[in-house]
Amino acid sequence: LLSPQGSLVFLVSGLAVLGYAAALSAQPTYQGVVRAVCGTAVGKLCEVCFLLNLFMISVALLRVVGDQLEKLCDSLYPNGTLSGVPPLPPWYADQRFTLSALCILVIFPLSVPREIGFQKYSSILGTLAACYLTLVIVLKYHLQAESLGSPEPPQPSRASSWASVFSVIPTICFGFQCHEACVAIYSSMRNQSFSHWVAVSVLSMLICLLIYSLTGLYGYMTFGEAVASDVLMSYPGNDPVVIVARLLFGVSVITIYPIVVLLGRSVVWDMWVTPKCGAVAVPEAHEQRSRVALTVAWMATTLVIALFVPDIGKVIELIGGISAFFIFIFPGKRLCLVCMTGTRNIGPRKKAALIAWGVLSVLGGAFVCGQSAALAVLGLLR
Repeated sequence: LLSPQGSLVFLVSGLAVLGYAAALSAQPTYQGVVRAVCGTAVGKLCEVCFLLNLFMISVALLRVVGDQLEKLCDSLYPNGTLSGVPPLPPWYADQRFTLSALCILVIFPLSVPREIGFQKYSSILGTLAACYLTLVIVLKYHLQAESLGSPEPPQPSRASSWASVFSVIPTICFGFQCHEACVAIYSSMRNQSFSHWVAVSVLSMLICLLIYSLTGLYGYMTFGEAVASDVLMSYPGNDPVVIVARLLFGVSVITIYPIVVLLGRSVVWDMWVTPKCGAVAVPEAHEQRSRVALTVAWMATTLVIALFVPDIGKVIELIGGISAFFIFIFPGKRLCLVCMTGTRNIGPRKKAALIAWGVLSVLGGAFVCGQSAALAVLGLLR
């Protein structure tokens, strides 16, 4: 509980700095802001890391949706026969078919639009679905804790070291991951004043903190250390309330995936299309064909990889380290020092404070990123 609260300071400050930098640079994308403020070399590095991070997030999101589809399909069929041998599910209940059909029929139409403002309607539904999931987990603990978990609450275990305490931060960074999209969101807002952006950022992070903390706390109190990486996988498959929660949770994840595709598509466009075309305007028909082709290629590749990923927990550990890189390092050092200290109204004390905060952010981000990447690689090798 203390880790996400402490991380919230860095998360909100990163959002504030990115919004301020976007206003100064007048760039509509994250990579555009970094390139305009920090130079071409840092911009190229940001594009590569940004693209890798978004791609892995897409794989993780599809893996989560696949887990929920598998559990939903299992709830529709009996678990065994009179002979005790579980029957084979029909072909249309196989996860490879259901997840592929969902991508084609639902996710693809949501991912094709050019502007991120289109996603606000589906995001409202996703937020309400996440709230329902939290409510179900809290009520399940209070009403059915004895049948679902151990008869007494699990005893908190001491961490083996301070390093193990920091090892949960990558997962928190993955959960609060919105820094890549914040520049595009800021550019689509009608009121782009800095105070309004800070208020939106703080309110959004507080809502996420409440949802994540309640879900994590009551999920652990219900199942103890036996809780699955995807907490809904710990609940029985035939509970109607949990079935609805799985369905809505899948909906909430589906509403996130198109935003990630849009951001990844913009990076690919900036890396390969823009250098070739230069300042020449791209015809509308060509842009539309390219957008559809990039969306199909992105979805097909991430879908194939997601179908072969066995454990979502391992993926999140690795992605969390990369997420910490964007949350702590890029907005923490470069943008803070270049943008904030470059203004004329800033005094020497404020300038020194911003530099100290930037150094602290970089050191914290480097530690979290390095440790989580090492632990994730060791876990995958095992």
